[in-house]
Amino acid sequence: MTGDPAPTDILPVSQVAELINGLVKALRAYHMYLPNNPIYQRASDNLRIAFQPIWAALDELVLTVAETDFVWETQVVYHQLNKNESVAWGLFKDGMRSLTIRRGAELEELPRFLETINRARFLPTDAGDDLLTLLWEQEFEFIAYKFIEFFGGDGGVPEQTGTYTTGGADAEAAARDRQAAATAEAPARPKGVVDVEEFDSTLYFLEEREINQVAAAVEDEYRRDVRMAALNILFDLFELQGEDAIRGEILGVLETLFPNFLNARDFRTAASVLRESRALGQGVQGLGTAHAGRLDGFIAKLSEPAIVSQLVQSLDEAPALAGDATVADVLRELRASALEPILTWIPNLSASQLRQLLEGVADRLAEAHPSEVLRILRSSESEALAAGIALCGRLQLMQTVPGLGDTVVHQNSEIRLASVQALAQLGTPAALAFVEKALEDQDRSVRLAAVRAVGARGYKGAQRRIESLVLGKAVGEMDLTEKMAFFEAYGAIAGPSAVKPLTALLLPRGLLRMKESPETRACAAIALGRVRTPEAREVLQRAADDKELVVRNAVSRALREGAA
Repeated sequence: MTGDPAPTDILPVSQVAELINGLVKALRAYHMYLPNNPIYQRASDNLRIAFQPIWAALDELVLTVAETDFVWETQVVYHQLNKNESVAWGLFKDGMRSLTIRRGAELEELPRFLETINRARFLPTDAGDDLLTLLWEQEFEFIAYKFIEFFGGDGGVPEQTGTYTTGGADAEAAARDRQAAATAEAPARPKGVVDVEEFDSTLYFLEEREINQVAAAVEDEYRRDVRMAALNILFDLFELQGEDAIRGEILGVLETLFPNFLNARDFRTAASVLRESRALGQGVQGLGTAHAGRLDGFIAKLSEPAIVSQLVQSLDEAPALAGDATVADVLRELRASALEPILTWIPNLSASQLRQLLEGVADRLAEAHPSEVLRILRSSESEALAAGIALCGRLQLMQTVPGLGDTVVHQNSEIRLASVQALAQLGTPAALAFVEKALEDQDRSVRLAAVRAVGARGYKGAQRRIESLVLGKAVGEMDLTEKMAFFEAYGAIAGPSAVKPLTALLLPRGLLRMKESPETRACAAIALGRVRTPEAREVLQRAADDKELVVRNAVSRALREGAA
């Protein structure tokens, strides 16, 4: 026998998330517009429509109120880290922990509920009311809620529900009785005498509490983000008005303002424009192709190299902004064309936090757009070339091997060295084939990196080239470090086939033949140690008592490493 299906089995979580998004939009509309405004009415209509699929599956919707989230059936359906913009945080800080919306609430009670939340959000700090008392007054039938009291009588935190009675009628009756008694006991005033207290209740006198409320309201008005409020009106009009001319005019205003937000380091507003543009592009019905392209153009414009450079420079001049969540929101929208300027800036940044942030952005873009990395590699004059090469090896971007094949022969030795190191990290046969070309590079550091790479990988394709260098005259022109690296690579790659030629170099020859230099013989001993066969070990033991100290030390080291 099976139990009833879980709510998430009959109602997609995305449907609930879409409803919550509609609630947030309605909350904003109720705050900004009067009930007779078309945008206010449109928000109410959209809210009722959004509830239809919910009521087709459920009779009530129970939401858990977390610090910055709404949770339904253990699934997060609303998440906003910015507490100033988070609806969930506004309810959570006032003590609400659970919200239940029943079928029918959307017809009349839900608008009142959202208006009450708006009233509570803008109460002065010294107000006698709070969200809970404002909700009490509404006496909802289809909406229930649970609050916690932060200071219970026993020091605990008892849970409370939204079915309170305030006892207000008894209190008002008692106050009227006291007023009547005071009036009856007061002595009659002579005719023509005016009592100053009479003026306290007139229009021209305010109590101290009322003065404080007015002052707080004025202060809130000055602190209010008028810019964001005006943009929200534009977004609402874009969604409400279907005429192409009106939408085109709104987009023109936004296109003019958006670069100014970036130049002014107003990343919060810029991030909001990007979020709303994406939401409108995906959610507005009947949106024309031209308007959809212009909405998408905000993100494309943000990713233009010139704007990205200005943006990064602005952040570098104010490194404290790197920890701002809105900055991360803006950078998260960057596209492939932003990769090159970001890689150009990273080596020149002074703030480590900003560097880490941009490195993460560069990694994301490179992994998502390897073709853009390949384009940078083939731009030989690009300032981002070195950073792009290092990124290829670190992220294991196999698709970039052909581009690294171009940079391994770059005129700049530092670029060639970085290319060899990246190809060595990739380690594929195709990558090592390009590394092999660098074995005869004119720069010593490049040759060393290349021979160590092919030796560590045991790349057989490089055997012939290394053997010709080791057994030829060119080895005499190498310093000891380079000579040692080539001999070690030869022993590791050639294996048993290297025993005979290395033995001829290590062991003394006939009287009429000239011995190799002690350094070359020592290198041959090290190479035999990399072969690690019984034959190679026997040759090393025969040379253990060589007259040359450098040879004896090399043989001893080779025997130790071969036994390990």
